Amino acid sequence: MKRSYRSLLILPALALFLGTAASASAEKIRFGVTAGPHAQIAEAIVPIAKAKGLDIEVIEFSDGALIDPATNDGDLDANGFQHTPYLDQQNRDRGLAVVSVGKTVLLPMAGYSKKYKTLAELPDGAQVTIPNDPSNLGRALKLLEKGGLIKLTAGVTFNATELDVIENPKNIKIIPLETAQLPRSLEDVDFSVITSHFALSAGLVPTRDSILIEDQLSDYHCLIGVAEKNKDAPWVKTLVEAYQSPEVKSFIETKFGGNVIAVW
Repeated sequence: MKRSYRSLLILPALALFLGTAASASAEKIRFGVTAGPHAQIAEAIVPIAKAKGLDIEVIEFSDGALIDPATNDGDLDANGFQHTPYLDQQNRDRGLAVVSVGKTVLLPMAGYSKKYKTLAELPDGAQVTIPNDPSNLGRALKLLEKGGLIKLTAGVTFNATELDVIENPKNIKIIPLETAQLPRSLEDVDFSVITSHFALSAGLVPTRDSILIEDQLSDYHCLIGVAEKNKDAPWVKTLVEAYQSPEVKSFIETKFGGNVIAVW
């Protein structure tokens, strides 16, 4: 059958159109995380999101303080590494507009000691290290209160500081440190309160090695953050669905053995 000159022009154009349409059908986003559990979970999300038409490029940061500004400015489309008090602090201090679009996991904060096996053994005047960033400092103080080591001003929440300590029966000396230094401080102090991200990276297993740990009702669950202007974008719903899928929940339970807890 003889082809017309017109059809020879139309067919390549149609093929180009269909190819372009196919490539455009898959949204592509950049997802910022910190190294460790958050990065591992993000990689587990990738194939699930891809099956839903969303291509995720996981971008790993060694400094989590860079992630929210990058999300706010559009260098990242979304992130998954932080809890609400941290995000609130970042927005307030840096003038950002990053919002939560879904719950993810809880990395329970816990207390460790290389000298003592129970809280009751901590001596009078024990040296206790805690995170020095404001959102996790308050969290650590609340955990110390849960363990009966201190009592805080009634009603104080995420923004608790050392000035809110109204009872300290063992006269413990609270020493705020950079979060990354806390695991190393265990060699020199009596007790240290460490976020699970840094504990796990240092080979400490919260459910095995700690003598004080948050429960699953903690308000410090992590979240998916996006720039406020993007919160209603169609890909956001797909991202949240992929993260909160049964497959990812099963991965978390198997991989982390209760040391990272799915909270959706």
